[in-house]
Amino acid sequence: MFSQNLSSIDGVSIFPIISLVLFFAIFSGVLFWVLKKDKSYMENLANMPLQENNDIELNDESKNEK
Repeated sequence: MFSQNLSSIDGVSIFPIISLVLFFAIFSGVLFWVLKKDKSYMENLANMPLQENNDIELNDESKNEK
């Protein structure tokens, strides 16, 4: 049923290509951001759920991003 509806749309074959490019662009951006971040910042984020107090000390770089 869906294939019959989609086949009637002109240029529908471009949508999977756009989706794939968008996915890889976002995935690459997040991967680059994670690899660029300081290891101590990531450890601080990883330990957040385990800390009892709600006062999280952030480094200078993360304070500037807010």
